Amino acid sequence: MFTYRDDVLMCEDVALTDLATRVGTPTYVYSAGSIRQNLRELRAALVATETSIHYAVKTNSNLAVLGTLARAGAAFDIVSAGELARLLHLGVGGDRVVFAGVGKTAAEMAAALHAGVACFNVESGAEIDLLSRIATQANRTARIALRVNPDVEAGGHRYIATGTSSEKFGIPTSEILALYAHAARLPGLLPRGLHCHLGSQILDPEVYRRVAIQLAALVRDLRASGHVVETVNLGGGLGIRYRDENPPSPRQFADAALQPLAGLKVQVMIEPGRFLVGNAGVLLTRVLRRKESSPKTFLIVDAAMNDLVRPSLYDAYHDILPLRRQSDRVLETVDVVGPVCESGDFLARDRALRRLEADEFAAVCSAGAYGFVMSSNYNSRPRAAEVLVDGNDYRVVRDRESVEDLFRGEVDWEGVEGRLGAAARP
Repeated sequence: MFTYRDDVLMCEDVALTDLATRVGTPTYVYSAGSIRQNLRELRAALVATETSIHYAVKTNSNLAVLGTLARAGAAFDIVSAGELARLLHLGVGGDRVVFAGVGKTAAEMAAALHAGVACFNVESGAEIDLLSRIATQANRTARIALRVNPDVEAGGHRYIATGTSSEKFGIPTSEILALYAHAARLPGLLPRGLHCHLGSQILDPEVYRRVAIQLAALVRDLRASGHVVETVNLGGGLGIRYRDENPPSPRQFADAALQPLAGLKVQVMIEPGRFLVGNAGVLLTRVLRRKESSPKTFLIVDAAMNDLVRPSLYDAYHDILPLRRQSDRVLETVDVVGPVCESGDFLARDRALRRLEADEFAAVCSAGAYGFVMSSNYNSRPRAAEVLVDGNDYRVVRDRESVEDLFRGEVDWEGVEGRLGAAARP
């Protein structure tokens, strides 16, 4: 959905040059058509199976993105009460939501029970015990799936790999049977399935097959012990192309992941995030100035690590394209850097780009996943605007923060005088 037309980069039928000029930069831009198309492609690969698609809200939680997916029929995977609140605000029912995450608080559990979430993906014996108490107090029954840690390495950067025994996530395979039996004895709980999530940016579909084989064996063992197992949640992590990767197609994923579960008569769930929105978004930025300082040439832009932290945090590659393509310009090697006062503030290093001049615009590609959601106000920088494009129309779906927004809710020391009791003062 991001293509050049008459040498101008378009998002669907909207010229990004016009959008950058009118809305300003930095700005995230998402293609609604691309999001819907990715969901259709994934759904088509799963059409022969009873598989539900739960979008991982953490990937991009803008209300307009969530609304686009909700109207297209997606269900959702959340990891916090804040994400649940976003969905409830949109009118999404709790029965379309599964609640994952290693550190759910008692208050979050209570809120999710009140909303009627379809399932809690639980990650430890302590969490099982707490959820039982909260559910009993609320006179509710929590349907749960135990998250399995299969000790399988997968995904990209080590910070986004979650399926090995050295990570905080999930329950070792050897403990699943005992904890499932323990949960079945507790009041307020209804153990009905297994969950597994290996990490993100997985490029080898055979990884899913190996894990599905483990989960299938656990299903059989649990049923042999008299337990009910109705669902198997394979998580997400399906990779996308950022540079020269060769990610599996939805059909390749489905063939690898679902075959080991055939014949078990379980409902399969998956939790894609990056696949649905990653390449459906870009970050628009403006060149502030050029700095030629031997041996480096720096292209200083107005987007920074506080806007898109992935290059600094994960050493991630994002393609960078000029909004106006000028193929006659010289190709040069530059570092694309932002204004933040950190040497780690870069969007690209030693990147070959056609020469860009001050006040020209560029698009940082594949920024729809883990972009704005991981942004911050570091260096007291207002966060970017967000725009959703649909066909030849676009809307600002999050206003750019103002400088005043940065300290809204803060007060000077004099402003808190008298709030502390005398006993609290030294």
